[in-house]
Amino acid sequence: MFNFNYYTPTEVVFGRDTELKAGKMVKKYGGTSVLLHYGGKSAVKSGLIDRVKKSLEDEGLKVCMLGGVVPNPHLGKVREGVELAKANGVDFILAVGGGSVIDSSKAIAYALADPDHDVWELFAHTRSANGCLPVASVLTIAAAGSEMSASCVITNEETGEKRAYDDDIVRPKFAIMDPALTVTLPDYQTQAGCTDIMMHTMERYFNQGGTLELTDEIAEGLLRTVMKYAKILHGDPADYDARAEVMWAGSLAHNDLTGCGAASGGDWTSHMLEHEMGGMFDVTHGAGLAAIWPSWARYVYKNCMDRFVKFAINVMGVDIGGRTDEGICEAGIAAMEDFYRSIGMPTNMKELGIDPTDEQIKAMAAGAARACGGSRGTAKLLFEEDFVKIYQNAR
Repeated sequence: MFNFNYYTPTEVVFGRDTELKAGKMVKKYGGTSVLLHYGGKSAVKSGLIDRVKKSLEDEGLKVCMLGGVVPNPHLGKVREGVELAKANGVDFILAVGGGSVIDSSKAIAYALADPDHDVWELFAHTRSANGCLPVASVLTIAAAGSEMSASCVITNEETGEKRAYDDDIVRPKFAIMDPALTVTLPDYQTQAGCTDIMMHTMERYFNQGGTLELTDEIAEGLLRTVMKYAKILHGDPADYDARAEVMWAGSLAHNDLTGCGAASGGDWTSHMLEHEMGGMFDVTHGAGLAAIWPSWARYVYKNCMDRFVKFAINVMGVDIGGRTDEGICEAGIAAMEDFYRSIGMPTNMKELGIDPTDEQIKAMAAGAARACGGSRGTAKLLFEEDFVKIYQNAR
């Protein structure tokens, strides 16, 4: 096991009707003027926004509101939020939504703390953050794990670039998590969320070097749990306990727990390649991950065979049955494809509904190479020419 720092300062408030505690929680963490940031009309129609707003006002907090965050959240909305927050003296940002809303809130928090610089410079990796305002969330979608993570992903709609920036200073102060708020999600969104949760763990799992028995047990148990309850929710979306298991798994999958002691922070190639697809084609993030992962896995597994064998046996339940290690790996990858299909997720670009040209594939690969500084991967170190092949194989 390698040295590691595990930092997870986010206070979790979990259970039914916990959104009614939003005001008390913001006040606890020093907020006085709050930007209430949210996504579409569903949060308004359901009465959730009104309940949260009342909770804030009941504690004597000033509130301004900004909705309209879309999946693959836009830089333009971040800039709009910054101007609104400045005009209202905002000192705390509360996201009501899923990963897109939380990430938009994080970007606004960065920008407000450093008004002399363009926030996109963080995502372009030309500078580091100098600070950020406090952020918290009322979670409505179990998927991204942004409610406890240091990560933030924003799309520059003018350039088509989708970029991530990570810094511990932006980890939310608290996360209010009521599984009942996720019951009305469409099945496709639920299953894309489950896929994203799994991928946050799988990106960390396919590492090389070190003995990680406890961390591996946690990761494998999390993956099996999400797979079990994703199937249950596919048939019964109103199952509260299934929603609760998936919601909690989403937070643990991306607060760095499932990578403790690994040689690095994880592989993250699949996420990086999906970011380019998301920037170009605006696909649902989890579905895009499902479409790219099998191609990546088949491209790299021979370089990381011990991990893929362990994954196939302990997570996918592959019967060794006289198979070679290579056969076990291939069976594990095929079993994951079968699982994706069983919950309505794609396993390639065609099933995802996109058909990139050769030139578009080259452009995505070039963008990925720029984003990672030329190479990426712990399962196998990959370069731009490898990205092209993985995209091609994922068609």
